[in-house]
Amino acid sequence: MTKQKLITALKIIAIPTIYALLSRTLFGESTWESMFNMMSKAFLFLLPSTVGALTVYLSKEEKVKSLSYRIFIPWIPIFTFFFITFIFAIEGWPCLLMILPIFLLAASIGGFIGGYFKLKKKDNNLYISILILLPLFASPIENYIGANSTPYKAYTYIDINAPAEKIWSNVTRVREINKEQDKGWLTKLLNFPRPVKAELNYEGVGAYREAIFTNGLIFHETVTEYIDNKKMSFTIKALPHEIPLTTMDEHLVVGGKYFDVLNGTYELEKLNDKTYRLHLWSYFKLTTTFNFYASWWANNIMKDIQNNILQIEKHRAEHE
Repeated sequence: MTKQKLITALKIIAIPTIYALLSRTLFGESTWESMFNMMSKAFLFLLPSTVGALTVYLSKEEKVKSLSYRIFIPWIPIFTFFFITFIFAIEGWPCLLMILPIFLLAASIGGFIGGYFKLKKKDNNLYISILILLPLFASPIENYIGANSTPYKAYTYIDINAPAEKIWSNVTRVREINKEQDKGWLTKLLNFPRPVKAELNYEGVGAYREAIFTNGLIFHETVTEYIDNKKMSFTIKALPHEIPLTTMDEHLVVGGKYFDVLNGTYELEKLNDKTYRLHLWSYFKLTTTFNFYASWWANNIMKDIQNNILQIEKHRAEHE
């Protein structure tokens, strides 16, 4: 590779990456939170689109004519941006993994936009300049409109071959769970706190239950409906001030500004003389401007936690 080609290659990677880093600094600054917010469409969709458009627009015209170039070359500054923010602990691994699909798709769309302007036979610097500034103009408008607060339901169940009394005793109180028993693959991948145990002071309405997780996460639960060996409903409250700052990313804190768990229910259904179906569902709330995407992740995280606990309760009821 010649010196000129190297400079060109560095330019089409470095400039969009620097733009992304500067934008991340601005959107992540708490002083400007009322105008610029990372948990916004402007950051998650418009920023990577602009990165993609810049990458392609700064490229040589003969390369831009390639469809695959416009799709995949914008990914290079995106991955560079992710690498830098991760290495310097600007952003955590869970958040990066969650936004990766959006960033890659949006960057490719931006690549098509940048390619369109690049291949037009006139100067389009004005349009690219507007595109660069678009996230900065869109974010205050988005923050002014505000985020939607929407409840969602995560439903899971498991069939257990054991007497109702034995199943129920493992539901109301969950003895300590060792690391080897934890099968929650998604929460493990995202480095979320894992369940440790659940304690209940008595069986009945008004009882207090603690679901204790690693790293200081505790769900404070109050029983609102109780039918012995059949049903237990409870409110759920996580107190953000109890959770150490190193436990979860600030954007993913349970009980925080964007994500909260509201209530849950266990219900035991008799299928036949030997088998019961244990249902577990919970309601959680999201408050973002992109709930359509965030809800997919939140729902799967909640289901992963619930399925993990149900598997443990099944094993203990059947084998202990």
